This record gives sequence, structure tokens and C-alpha cells, in this order.
Amino acid sequence: MTIRVVLVDDQELVRAGFRMVLGAQPDIEVVGEAGDGAAALALLDRVAADVVVMDLRMPLLDGVEATRRLLADSRPDRPRVLALTTFDTDEDAFAALHAGASGFLLKNVPPEDLLTAIRVVASGDSVVAPRVTRRLLDRFAGELTAPPRPDTRLGTLTERERQVLLLVAEGLSNAEIAERLVVAEATVKTHIGRILTKLDLRDRVQAVVFAYETGLVRPGT
Repeated sequence: MTIRVVLVDDQELVRAGFRMVLGAQPDIEVVGEAGDGAAALALLDRVAADVVVMDLRMPLLDGVEATRRLLADSRPDRPRVLALTTFDTDEDAFAALHAGASGFLLKNVPPEDLLTAIRVVASGDSVVAPRVTRRLLDRFAGELTAPPRPDTRLGTLTERERQVLLLVAEGLSNAEIAERLVVAEATVKTHIGRILTKLDLRDRVQAVVFAYETGLVRPGT
């Protein structure tokens, strides 16, 4: 299956470099480009994509707000967002993940890391370690909705699924959750798949964000 990618960056040379790297891959196709967030949203109304490689700092409409608006769309075929930035700051990472991005990378990563990240995000997973997500959310918890926002979707989870969600929010890997619950790792994967489906979430990163926003997990606990 070919992964359809849209590149969003205000620097044309950056887009050209990414396009050259991605275009050499048999399983990746660049289907569009945009120089700012507003242009990206307009483009994605016309072009189907699987992954949007989104710069965070752009004029007119930045990548964080563009990501937020794009992923607010309830269409099942909405693309996933891989956020890129020149600046290695927790603030940028937090803003991107809280807006709904499935991954966060620096622009100067090796090409093979970018390719891996695109493929991982396209597959429905995330490219930010859950422990990193939790560290970011703990640090910037004051920016989350307060008080916690009740969500009726929590009531759709079984007791075991709720337990698994808590462990995901702790930053445990599938193998660690399996060891903690004394079950097979495949069973954990099944539970996580059902959790994401029931809560209408894209990946583990968003599951951690959800756990914080609903008060299921408290900062520092």
C-alpha cells in the first residue's frame, strides 16, 4: 500500500529536500505541498492523504492550530499528523501532541528516521515514547482543561480496558503491561485496539492525553 503524504513547511527548500527523500521510496508518494497552515487545510479539502508532515512554526496559521483544526474533523479518513520543528523544546512537543499530532520529530533527524516515523504514523501508531508524553503532560498540566472534563466514553470501557488505559497513561509498553497483568502481549494489543476504537482515539499518545483531560490520571501521580 502506498502512503500518501502532504508536506507543510514555509521553507520551499525544506519541502524540496523532504520531497526528494520521500520520492525515492516505493511505498511513499508526496501528493501535495503547502507553505502555511491555512493553505494546508485548503489543500487537504481537495487531496486525500494518509500522513501530513507538518512544520509547527509558520506564518498566517501555524502548524499547531492547523493540526487542531484538521483533526477536529470527524471524518474516518482524516490523515494523521507528524509534527516537525527546528526547536528542541518541550513547549513545541506538548503543543503538537495536545493538538492531536501522532508524532513529533526535529527537522534535522536522519532521513531514515523520518521515513520510519512516517511509516509508523501511517500504520496507526505513534512515534513519541509514552513516557515522554507523560513527562510533557506533567510539566504542562496547567494548560490542560481544568477541572477535568467528564467524558461518557469512559463508561464504554470494561474494567480490564480501563485498567490497561491507566497503565498506558503511566507510560508502560505493551510488554510491561503484559507482565504487570500476567497476560500475553497479544492480549494487551487487543485491549488497546478496543480502547482506541471505543474512545475514538488515534493512537497511544492520544490515549495518554485523554486520560489526563478526563481526570483518570492526575499530574504527578
